[in-house]
Amino acid sequence: MSGILWLASFPKSGNTWLRAFLANYLADTRSPVDINTLPDFAYGDMRVNYYAQVSGRPADVLSWDEINTLRPKVHRFLAASRPGAVFVKTHTALTTIKDVPTVTPEATLGALYVVRNPFDVAISFAHHYGLTLDDGVKALCFRELQIEPKAGHILQPISDWSTHVASWLRTPGLRLQLLRYEDMLASPQTTFGRVLDFLQVPRDRERLKRAIRHSSFRVLAEQERQSGFVERSRNAERFFRSGASGGFRQILTDVQIAALVEYHQPMLQELSYLDSEGRLRI
Repeated sequence: MSGILWLASFPKSGNTWLRAFLANYLADTRSPVDINTLPDFAYGDMRVNYYAQVSGRPADVLSWDEINTLRPKVHRFLAASRPGAVFVKTHTALTTIKDVPTVTPEATLGALYVVRNPFDVAISFAHHYGLTLDDGVKALCFRELQIEPKAGHILQPISDWSTHVASWLRTPGLRLQLLRYEDMLASPQTTFGRVLDFLQVPRDRERLKRAIRHSSFRVLAEQERQSGFVERSRNAERFFRSGASGGFRQILTDVQIAALVEYHQPMLQELSYLDSEGRLRI
C-alpha cells in the first residue's frame, strides 16, 4: 500500500537526524549516505515545484489560496510517486486552513514525530533564522508563527511549540510514533529501534549500530564541513551547530527560561521535560 509517512517536527528539533538515520539504515552501505541526497530521500512538503507540477501552471503565478487548495492533490501525487511508504518531511502544524487540512488523511500512512525541548530549540531556531535569543524565545510562544515563502518554498504554518506538538499528538485516527530528541541522544539503539518497529522494517543489530554511527552529529557535521549542506540557512554559518541537549543552561537567561516554562508548562509536563512541581528534568 502506497502513502505518505510524515517525518514531522517543529523546526530545529532533529528532523534531519531522523532522515539521515533512515537513509543510512535503508541504504545499508559501508560509508555514510551523502547528506545532500536527503531532500531526495524524503520529499519536503514545502516545495512549490510540486504545486506547479500538479496544477500545470508556473509556480510564480500561484497565489497562496491556490496553493492551499492544491494541497490534497499534491499529497496524493506524492503518495503515488513510489511504491510503499513515501517519506515526506514537514514542519507544518497539523491543522485546517480554509477547510483544507495541512495533512491529507487519505494520502497518509502514518507519522514519525520528533520533539525536542523548547529551550534548546529556541537557541537553534534563533541561530537558523538570524534572530536574537529573545526573539527566538518569543517565536516559540507565538500562536501565529509561520515560515514565510522563499525561493522554491511555500508558506508554512507552524504555530507555537506546544500547539505544534499537540496538533500532531492529538489528531484522532493518525498512526503516530513520538520520538524525543533527548532519547535519541541518550538511548539511540532503543529509540531508533522503535522507529524500525513502527515502520515494520526488520531489525538487524549491526546494521542498526552502523546506521546510528553514520548519522551521528560528528559525521553529519564533518560532511557539511567538507561539502556544505543544501538545507543550511543563509543566516547561519553552518547547519549542524550543536547536537547536544541541555546547552540552554549556559546560554539562555533565567528570564528567558521562565518565559518558556510559563507558556509551555502543560506540554512540558506531559513530555516529562518538567516534573509535577515545575522543576526542569533536562
